[in-house]
Amino acid sequence: MSSSPASAAGGDAPQRERANRGAFSGRSAFIFAAIGSAVGLGNIWRFPAAAYEGGGGAFMIPYLIALLTAGIPLLFVDYAIGHRWRGSAPLAWRRLKRWTEFIGWWQVLICVIIGAYYALIIAWSLNYMVFSVGQKWGDDAEGYFFGQFTHSLMGADAGISFDYVGPVLVTILLVWVAVIITLALGVESGIAKTSMIFIPLLVVMFVILVVRALFLPGAMTGLNALFQPNWAALADPAVWIAAYGQIFFSLSVAFGIMLTYSSYLKKKTDLTGSGLVVGFANSSFEILAGIGVFSALGFMAQAQGVQVQDVVTDGIGLAFIAFPTIISQAPGGALIGVLFFGSLVLAGFTSLVSIIEVIVSAVQDKFGLSRVPGTLVVLLPMAIGSTLLFPTTMGLALLDTLDNFVNSYGIVGAALVSTIALGYIVRGLPTLRGHLNFKGTFRLGIGWETCVKVIAPLVLGVTMVLSAVQLLTADKPYSEYPGWFVNVFGWGMAVALVVIAIVLSLAPWPANSNKDRPDSDGDPIAPPVVTDSVLAAPGTRVVIDDGALPGTPQELRPPQVSGAGSARGTGGADGAQELAASAIATGRSGPSGPAGSDGPTRSDGPTRSDGPTGSGNTHRAAQEGGN
Repeated sequence: MSSSPASAAGGDAPQRERANRGAFSGRSAFIFAAIGSAVGLGNIWRFPAAAYEGGGGAFMIPYLIALLTAGIPLLFVDYAIGHRWRGSAPLAWRRLKRWTEFIGWWQVLICVIIGAYYALIIAWSLNYMVFSVGQKWGDDAEGYFFGQFTHSLMGADAGISFDYVGPVLVTILLVWVAVIITLALGVESGIAKTSMIFIPLLVVMFVILVVRALFLPGAMTGLNALFQPNWAALADPAVWIAAYGQIFFSLSVAFGIMLTYSSYLKKKTDLTGSGLVVGFANSSFEILAGIGVFSALGFMAQAQGVQVQDVVTDGIGLAFIAFPTIISQAPGGALIGVLFFGSLVLAGFTSLVSIIEVIVSAVQDKFGLSRVPGTLVVLLPMAIGSTLLFPTTMGLALLDTLDNFVNSYGIVGAALVSTIALGYIVRGLPTLRGHLNFKGTFRLGIGWETCVKVIAPLVLGVTMVLSAVQLLTADKPYSEYPGWFVNVFGWGMAVALVVIAIVLSLAPWPANSNKDRPDSDGDPIAPPVVTDSVLAAPGTRVVIDDGALPGTPQELRPPQVSGAGSARGTGGADGAQELAASAIATGRSGPSGPAGSDGPTRSDGPTRSDGPTGSGNTHRAAQEGGN
């Protein structure tokens, strides 16, 4: 009878309980879930205007460069961390290096804020999908949205208000009930299956919408405005920053989402190939959205007798003002409305599920909870808080402020800190590159590390500084809201997230947490990143063992130490994690060197590990007496 790794220590060592986190059934399920997260509201209502204002067809050049030099490289970082250290954002970062745990909690807190207000936008979209049938907004879409529908307190009138908007209160409750059910069903039955249904349905609905929009009068005028290249725009640094910003936000990098999703993957998954599929699928949908939106805007401009530039808008203005106007004027407007707002609901829902999963996964790992209790512990308070705050007359102003500051300073700040930490402090990029190359069909080289440690921090830093300068030097507070409102829910929230993240990272992990448990397969977790080369104690020889758990990647296999006074590693036992950190040795990417102690040595410890996996071998430290 074969024994599991958790009981490999021999003797009477107890088998440690495995982490019960759930898993994707295969690569396809993961890809659908990842695309479901990446393809969200920003693809539909942000990209078209960003492309138009960034030079039209010429914008595709910085956009593609941004995708290849920042978007996909940072996506690979998330994949590698989650897949190698098999945990939620806080636990995976902690396992990478103890002090980096706060980055994971920072990402979790960002998701708490975004998830709370994201549900409001989906609720609005549900309302408007129904309103489209009878075009309830009448002849004044703008007045209806800000007045009769949301009763919004905007500008200097913004403040604390708990006057509820009935229709929005009902739909936001429906959204949260749907999210609770989906996440309670688990990773495969809930997240994956929902994405595998909703994403194909979203594509079909949006293709129908695009085809219908292409046959509207003035559609070609709109498309010419979108794709006519303005080559002079390429000399404007703001256009390049906009391209990197669009890629960064639309791919769901640095949210902790892709890190969490990749932790549910099987160990032999092709991470780089999957990342390329997700990245290019996301960008393809953005271009499709641009075609549909600008075909409709071209019709709107012709119907109103104005230029396309006079009707171009993005965000809430595009979705809830421009499109309702188009729906009222277009033949078959009801169909366009149901397809457009239905697409917003589907895209928004799969993204919201991924955002909330980051929080659920972190709570599960921290307290060792199973799926349903973990879901309820997170979702019930979040649903109550979101429902209390956002379907009110202050909801839009609160959403606007939180979105601007959490996006500009929360997400960008977390990404900036993580790239600097990985590239210059922990120096863990070679380790991550080796992990990605273990089964990746697209092999990464030094160019990937350059993108992560040079290009990404540079762009993120410039973006953050320019955004801060613009806000701090403005004559009036953001969106002319009261100063106290911006300071509390804007600047205050951005700073509070960092402080709370640090406090959470210092809190001890309970004994029943997943911190010291082996993964769901019973294998020990990979050791932390070590910035030295392979370290070996005097008299210790590193040899190769091809037979140990061949179905498991090298850096995830339990170490085996033989010789006088040594102990054999156990999967998941307390000593195994420490032993793994010191005895699993991985070579630099490329051909493995000959067996032997070829790295620097020290006299106070056994073999230490560092670097990526260069081969599929497990290294075993065997004690030899004397010199």
